[in-house]
Amino acid sequence: MAPSGFLTGTGENASSNVHPFYLHSDQSLIEVTLVAAAVIAPLYLRHKLKEIDMPTVTQTVREIALNQPSSIRVFEEFGIDYCCGGRKPLGVVCAEKEIEIDEVLAALASAAAQTVPVSKDWNKASLKELSDHIVSRHHSYARQELPRLHTLAEKVVKRHGSKHTELPEIQSALKSLDQELTQHLAKEEMVLFPYIAKMEGALVEGKPRPESCFGTVANPVAMMTKEHDAAGALLAKIRELSHNFTLPEDACPTYHGFYDSLKEFERDLHQHIHLENNILFPRAIDMEASIAA
Repeated sequence: MAPSGFLTGTGENASSNVHPFYLHSDQSLIEVTLVAAAVIAPLYLRHKLKEIDMPTVTQTVREIALNQPSSIRVFEEFGIDYCCGGRKPLGVVCAEKEIEIDEVLAALASAAAQTVPVSKDWNKASLKELSDHIVSRHHSYARQELPRLHTLAEKVVKRHGSKHTELPEIQSALKSLDQELTQHLAKEEMVLFPYIAKMEGALVEGKPRPESCFGTVANPVAMMTKEHDAAGALLAKIRELSHNFTLPEDACPTYHGFYDSLKEFERDLHQHIHLENNILFPRAIDMEASIAA
């Protein structure tokens, strides 16, 4: 049995020389825990970062997004294009946008150290699975959201358009984006994605490359990539017109909802284009080259 005062600070062991842990157990346990956490947390973070190939300023944004999926939310926060314009080095992009590179690198390191499970590694999935995911997740989302965005835009322009003249321009850019995407999604679903699936099937079965009306798969890929650039430019125009989705003081709840929805649509389309430009399309081109004609 512990002597009197061992934990309570009373009896013969109570003195000014006794370690705080032996005085008030509950409080001292908290103190010890906090000290331990302060010591262990930095060590754990350094350990986690050693396991991760941290990005550098000379890597392209695209490479970082591919190697570190958690970087995508960091790029969204800083307004860094990782899909259409992802082929520039991180240092160049930060200089162009006047963003402190150290802040971005610190945010990337913090995101990489998180233990939150990342999404599926689409670099390892079959191309059929990836294209099916793009259609069911991102194409469906675009078709669902665009009509809702048009309804919100009409209401906001009607109520606030005379005072905030950027709103009609945003509405016009949104209509152009809708027209661009409507045709684009159909071409992918009716032509490109089915061909990629057939090509993958031929590779698995050891058969020749399937015939197509467009020659090599690089041709429709180039067209889709160009259309992605056009969609990305319209998104950038909407962000610029809205001053990074900054709401005026007289913004009504519908105005708030419109800008929030635009931000979410932008985020989803960025991820959508990233999956195609940076993963699906390059892998499809490489796959075609590996199949005997």
